[in-house]
Amino acid sequence: MIEIKNVKKKYDDGTIALKGINLKIRSKVATVIGRNGAGKTTLMRILSTQLMPSSGTALIKGYDVVKEPNEIREIAVSIPQEAGPLGFLTPMEHLMMYLAARRVPVTEARIDAAKALREIELWDARNTPADMLSGGMKRKIFVAMALASNAEVVFLDEPTTGLDPLSRLEVWSAIKLLDSEMLITTHYMEEAQELSKEVVVVEGGRCVGHGSVGSLLKKFDGLVRAETSRPGVKTRYRVGSTSIEYIKARDAADYIRNGYTIKQITLDDLFVMKGVELES
Repeated sequence: MIEIKNVKKKYDDGTIALKGINLKIRSKVATVIGRNGAGKTTLMRILSTQLMPSSGTALIKGYDVVKEPNEIREIAVSIPQEAGPLGFLTPMEHLMMYLAARRVPVTEARIDAAKALREIELWDARNTPADMLSGGMKRKIFVAMALASNAEVVFLDEPTTGLDPLSRLEVWSAIKLLDSEMLITTHYMEEAQELSKEVVVVEGGRCVGHGSVGSLLKKFDGLVRAETSRPGVKTRYRVGSTSIEYIKARDAADYIRNGYTIKQITLDDLFVMKGVELES
């Protein structure tokens, strides 16, 4: 779906957001994970033709983001992180307006909008102003837009940022209804594990990991995470006041007796190891 060759981005103020991304994404749904400021949104904006790269090339289904942006826009939909509904418009009005912008005939747009709203469970709220909807329902309006567009490719930039856990689950369920090829950015590790099998890890403007969840976590096979906030504990890893050790699962009982909390390994642990490793 996506091929990226040495893509770099330097902003006018001198900020270097991307330092040379090389990547091939083949899965139908892939997720880009990383901490705030890692370069995820810059990469997404370049791939969706909203931002020019400083150098390098990127292809979306064979189309060049610089040389063939109009072709990409015909087949792709982008939902940016900062997107918010117009409070006085209803979900149906949002979809009709969006489909009109994509030059879909009115009769066809009504059919597609109604189908999307039903599938995404917004039909009962179709005539309710967005200001009166929950945060999760507001985000679902944008997923419904993507669903109604029948786009081949959908870019979702941090689709559940700021939502409560229940609203996040609602949006996940909506995203799973999309039959498009998707690239999703997130800093919620459980979101990456829930929505995709192919994960790209971005840190400091570079790709520092790429593969399935299983392959990325293979280094942790047989391990669990032991945490404690007790003062004075010497440890190799620390996040704030929490000391972290990676231990054999068979040793967990001993650590529990010494006041540690034991947790299963997740994608979060990639960032603990890469981002906050202390001097040995």
